[in-house]
Amino acid sequence: MRQYSRILLASLLLISAKASADDKSAEALLQQMQSAVQQQNFELSMVKARQGRLEPIRISHAVINGKEVAHLSYLDGKAIEYLQRQNEYTFFENSHDPYTLKDARFPGIWSTLVKMPLAQVLGSYDPVLAGRSRVAGEVTQVVRLVPKEADKYGFVLWIDERSHLLLRVDMVEREGSLVEQVLGVDLQLQQKPSPWLVRLANSKQPPALALEDAYPAPQQQLNWQITWLPDGFKVLSQDRHQLVTTSMPVDYMMLSDGLVDLSVYVSRVDPKQAVRQQLIRQGATSLVSYVNEVGVEITVVGEVPAETAKRIAESVQPLARNEAVQ
Repeated sequence: MRQYSRILLASLLLISAKASADDKSAEALLQQMQSAVQQQNFELSMVKARQGRLEPIRISHAVINGKEVAHLSYLDGKAIEYLQRQNEYTFFENSHDPYTLKDARFPGIWSTLVKMPLAQVLGSYDPVLAGRSRVAGEVTQVVRLVPKEADKYGFVLWIDERSHLLLRVDMVEREGSLVEQVLGVDLQLQQKPSPWLVRLANSKQPPALALEDAYPAPQQQLNWQITWLPDGFKVLSQDRHQLVTTSMPVDYMMLSDGLVDLSVYVSRVDPKQAVRQQLIRQGATSLVSYVNEVGVEITVVGEVPAETAKRIAESVQPLARNEAVQ
């Protein structure tokens, strides 16, 4: 019996050691992925898939005179492009004139993952090695980012063994069903930067603004608080401003866990006319609106399950009794 116990204990220790080593290997792969995207000349074509809709996109990247330059473009429909030159990002969107922001990032989960604050993210997600596969003709290592709590999506990453670039991302629900996907279809590694990217790097763009200058609403102490948030989420910004589309005053709070951003809006409505609850879901993005008994509408928007967004909305409470949106 003692011999059996010693064997069992040794086996458990070996399993624990292997799991620990695998986690470190998964974390090392994520570190390599983040370094690789900053250091290489490449062009990656991808397809974003959500709810049956396909969006082809292409990202081109180079290091020119020691500086990082990247270009992201949507290849179908209206022309939408983004340019990165070091820490300055220029947005070319058909809804308004081009503008440049400092310390921003490209939209989309691919760009978020390659720039995420890894130590912060691993505080609420466990990295797990999940074997090898192939994407866009390349052999890849598969890493899962498993949320430590059940109220967030998980992520599956396919990382190229040769270049360490991120070639595919799946966002999945807890039971493993696919919510949204970005799939690489062609990777071109280049010895030298593309000439057109060099021209873009030297082109004249709108002067760069700091984020606080571009969105001048001052940080304010609001009259309400969120009493429940998923693990890892923190408040990054809060202010009071008017919505561009309706000129309606709203209290606004931006939240993030380093990987997923959430927006929370609080506004006054007529409870007799307002819809008590509303849910809109597009791929991984949920929009949940909830009107409480005193006529305050709370809207939560972000890449979390609908039930999580609903729970956040319902947790919004005034700081003091009888206080509401101004």
